Amino acid sequence: MKGMGKMLKQAQKLQTDMLKIQQELAEKTIEATAGGGMVKIVANGKQQVLSISIEKEVVDPEDVEMLQDLILAAVNEALTKSQEMVSAEMSKLTGGLNIPGLT
Repeated sequence: MKGMGKMLKQAQKLQTDMLKIQQELAEKTIEATAGGGMVKIVANGKQQVLSISIEKEVVDPEDVEMLQDLILAAVNEALTKSQEMVSAEMSKLTGGLNIPGLT
């Protein structure tokens, strides 16, 4: 029984630490660009896009598809970077163990 109590305390500490990291990640941001910096996306550790910046030079009414492609590329890069940031922080918490549902 003593071992069970210790395991329960460890699980509670892990949960507390995980909540703290999730709160910290919500405040951390990453930046991704496309088109040589013509489109810039800022996202946080909750995989939320916080801002999109588009340089005037890339806005061409005759080539809307190019702008759409640049935005899509930048958003996907931002979300990938955000997921990598979350995985790196969670692996610090779990000691590299791959625990389903934590990342």
